[in-house]
Amino acid sequence: MPIKLENVGIAVADLDATIAFFVDLGLTVIGRDTVSGEWTDTAVGLDGNHAKIAMLQTPDGQGRLELFEYLHPAAIETSPTLPNEIGMHRVAFSVDDLDATLEVAAAHGCYPLRGVANYQDIYRLTYLRGPSGIIVMLAQELPR
Repeated sequence: MPIKLENVGIAVADLDATIAFFVDLGLTVIGRDTVSGEWTDTAVGLDGNHAKIAMLQTPDGQGRLELFEYLHPAAIETSPTLPNEIGMHRVAFSVDDLDATLEVAAAHGCYPLRGVANYQDIYRLTYLRGPSGIIVMLAQELPR
């Protein structure tokens, strides 16, 4: 049975701010909606589920993020995930120019957790904390 990754879903505190961050990184909004009703209650497993959603896509058309801001039930604030916690860890993107991408992220108040690393002269990479505490990995492949 073939399987294909459809998207990664992330609950956020501020949908518009999170969309702006990812759009500035290079993703494109391919759809927005507000969802509620019995079908969402059943699919998500929450009674009275009501959320604003947006689907974003990477420029190559292969990667998608579904962002959702809960209107009901109220979103539950948690401490930001740490890199070594079990569970949803991070979303990762390849970029052509890491320094330029970090400037874009900084304009949104998002900075590397520690700095930029060199992985075996293959990648320059970093983790940063994006909107709603999302850990975002950015990696630039180095010329060989």
